[in-house]
Amino acid sequence: GEALEVNREVNCVTDFIHGCEDQLQKLKKQKEKGLLYGIPVSIKDHINCKGHISSGGMVKFLGQVKEEDSVIVQVLKHQGGIPFVKTNIPQTMINYDCSNPIFGQTLNPFNPQKSPGGSSGGEGALIAGGGSILGIGSDVAGSIRLPSSFCGLCGLKPTGYRISPPGCSDRPFVLAVTGMLGPMARDVDSLALCMKALLCQEMFQLDPTVPPIPFNEEVRLRGAPMSPSAQQQS
Repeated sequence: GEALEVNREVNCVTDFIHGCEDQLQKLKKQKEKGLLYGIPVSIKDHINCKGHISSGGMVKFLGQVKEEDSVIVQVLKHQGGIPFVKTNIPQTMINYDCSNPIFGQTLNPFNPQKSPGGSSGGEGALIAGGGSILGIGSDVAGSIRLPSSFCGLCGLKPTGYRISPPGCSDRPFVLAVTGMLGPMARDVDSLALCMKALLCQEMFQLDPTVPPIPFNEEVRLRGAPMSPSAQQQS
């Protein structure tokens, strides 16, 4: 409901992912509850979801309905998350605005005269507008970081190859910099929880090219004051 409301105001959602209710019922019956149990997760347009298109804002991809969830979507579901919407992007995604000829212009929820940034602009607008609490964006040259900045959110571009790629449509260009999927949310704790959930055995098995290194809580907390022994060592 919230997502519909936000979408009416800022045009950030490209599709609602069907089967959400069924998935929730299935999760309730499972004994083991994942780290993201019951959390609705918004998904950037180009990340494959079974039964949906990954348009990249390009008309040529409109007829290509995906037959499989990408690894990240499978892992989110494994951890109890519920992918519920796909969100808008600029055409080809190499742009810091968020508009394309299919779904139109996404607006900044704080000021409709402004852009939400890009290319994960639909994510930024939806989360900042209160329509999602956790989203998956992607970043090559600022596509998570810019909309997070423009929309007052937290976002993380993980190290290259840390998370399995989106399984998206073939792009018409080759990138010299590694593009990465990563979480967007309203606070750092949510990003950490999402990374902890994603970096699990399920991901490492589904994509053997991902280094099987679990999330390290200590690395995240190293901004805390150092202990005396650590100070002596440094």
